[in-house]
Amino acid sequence: MKTQDKKTLQTKTNEELLKQLDDAKQTLAALRFEQKQQQLKNTSSITNTRREIAVLQTIITVKKTDSAHALAEGGKDNG
Repeated sequence: MKTQDKKTLQTKTNEELLKQLDDAKQTLAALRFEQKQQQLKNTSSITNTRREIAVLQTIITVKKTDSAHALAEGGKDNG
């Protein structure tokens, strides 16, 4: 996944990211099935899909922790 793609992913909402993550997981399952059937021509597509899933999960986690930190910072008393 290119750096430009990662930057565009960071601008998406959590719902969009979760939808894309679900699609990537379904794609990975289909690729693994094809591999078991010995029909998969490009085996590196499994690795690429796994990396895409990892990137998506990382971005989702970062967004969750950032929002949690923002809520924690907003709730603190500055006095």
